[in-house]
Amino acid sequence: MTLTLYNTLSGKKEPFTPLDSDRVTFYACGPTVYNYVHVGNGRSAVVFDLLYRVLKTQYSTVIFARNLTDVDDKINASARAEGVDIKTFADTYATAYQEDMAALGNLEPTLQPRATEHIPQIIDIIERLIARGHAYAADGHVLFAVDSMHDYGRLSRRNIDDMMAGARVEIADYKRHPMDFVLWKPSTDELPGWDSPWGRGRPGWHIECTAMIMAHLGDTIDIHGGGSDLIFPHHENEMAQGMCCVPDSQGYARYWIHNAMLDVEGEKMSKSLGNFTVLRDVLNDQPGEVVRLTLLSAHYRSNLNWSKQLLSQSRQTLDRLYTVLRDSEDLEPIMPADPSSLDGVQALLDDLNTPRAIAALYDLTNRFFKATDTTVRAQLKGELITITGILGIARQKPATWFQGDQRDGLAADAIEKLIQQRQDAKQNKNFARADAIRDELKQAGILIRDTREGTQWSRDT
Repeated sequence: MTLTLYNTLSGKKEPFTPLDSDRVTFYACGPTVYNYVHVGNGRSAVVFDLLYRVLKTQYSTVIFARNLTDVDDKINASARAEGVDIKTFADTYATAYQEDMAALGNLEPTLQPRATEHIPQIIDIIERLIARGHAYAADGHVLFAVDSMHDYGRLSRRNIDDMMAGARVEIADYKRHPMDFVLWKPSTDELPGWDSPWGRGRPGWHIECTAMIMAHLGDTIDIHGGGSDLIFPHHENEMAQGMCCVPDSQGYARYWIHNAMLDVEGEKMSKSLGNFTVLRDVLNDQPGEVVRLTLLSAHYRSNLNWSKQLLSQSRQTLDRLYTVLRDSEDLEPIMPADPSSLDGVQALLDDLNTPRAIAALYDLTNRFFKATDTTVRAQLKGELITITGILGIARQKPATWFQGDQRDGLAADAIEKLIQQRQDAKQNKNFARADAIRDELKQAGILIRDTREGTQWSRDT
């Protein structure tokens, strides 16, 4: 089955065909590192990690770049407010972001370029845009001339008048057109800056991604990803820069993939509503796999309603998956000869349809619990491992999942000791004592289950 993706540029689902099947190129916009990221940033990162995983099942070489914007006015202002060196400040939050991504179970991208490492490339692209009549210098700034590109607005499907009505446009006297956007701006002594043909300054936001893409992936890439809030102006401007600085451009990015936004308990997440949720806070409260599955529970093009109930549902789903893995630990899985034939894999190849893939996993667990034939159970285990492997979930040992998150509860050795005391009481027909121990464990948040293989326990979350 062929991978299909919804392409924002065309407005429809399309079969994915890379320019070079031996080298698939894929770029996703990362964060501006001026603070801890919010849960919505986590959703975007998990969605594009999933796409990376799916691509790797189809192609031998996938070059995935996710950038870090480490020069920005928000960084400058926040570092100044805290009295911290700008580079140290940005590095602190860049490290925090990497830690959060690891906690979510995301694979490391092939490349993680930083804007400040690409100043020469940025200056080169700006010079090429000026030479081709698509940019101009004015009052220490360099700006892109939007009316020099005949189809500017193609990605967001807006004409220039519509964009002016919907954007916060800085009207400056050095602009030829109000929608012209900054490629380079001057820096005062206290701000980061680099020497350039237009004086000491720093890059605008949009040019950074264009420079990093062209430096590492090429003039035209296969896939560009990001949140739907980036379509305009960021991705529109990126596409304009990339196409206008390359003669006979093949389109800068051939597939544009955008994930929808995140609501919190039915309302749009925003600081003004007081429901702004920091990803790190959630990860301190919930296992990373629970957060990951929650972020994947809705289709990436649909808004996700983040709630405690949804987190609980994800935990229950993972408990089912890990129960299968625990009940089949001594069973060697029979891996499917053709993974793409599985319903769950087919769902992911169909524009990353995660709700359908999760439903396929639920069906697999039902069939496993009903199966008595060892071969059938081994086949079902192999199918489950295949699908969860692509989703990036259920990758721990079952005992670690059920027993490893101690937090402030009983230690594992204390639990095992109580379980042994309960077993001894049952053998001595002291059932009152055995029941008392079960109740004691339950009050401590420990659930026990008696099986033919012995007593199994887990922490009640």
